[in-house]
Amino acid sequence: MSMRASVLFVCLGNICRSPLAEAAFRRQVERLGLDVGIDSAGTGDWDVGRPPDARAQAVAARNGIDISHLKARQVRPADFLRFDHIVALDAQNLAALRRIQPAESKAELSLLLDHVEGREGQPVADPYHGGADHFDVTWADVSAGATGLARKMAARP
Repeated sequence: MSMRASVLFVCLGNICRSPLAEAAFRRQVERLGLDVGIDSAGTGDWDVGRPPDARAQAVAARNGIDISHLKARQVRPADFLRFDHIVALDAQNLAALRRIQPAESKAELSLLLDHVEGREGQPVADPYHGGADHFDVTWADVSAGATGLARKMAARP
């Protein structure tokens, strides 16, 4: 069966926000029975090959999801041809994506919280320099965005 759509979530290092967004979106896609390819990546390369931050793994686990198997990777030009939607977690990463987006790109770029009514243009909270409570805020943000995006995708013919 071919994929109905594909989504790539992007933050800076791919160890906090984007793997959490990937996990939250996978949960919503499964709930809604959608056929969607899902991945995450970072605009930076310093965390390539590393698992998600231990605090990100902990908040995902508290919400019933194991992300320990994920490994950080960097966005590459081929992603713009492979994915239908590339969803940035903040404006800085969205700007970086626009700078490297090839002319033949098929990907629609957006911010994750653009998919939440009343939160358009807002960044997902970056928890990296905070404690566990910051990761809870980030989880709430990515869950809201994942829910909104999944619902929009489910409503499309």
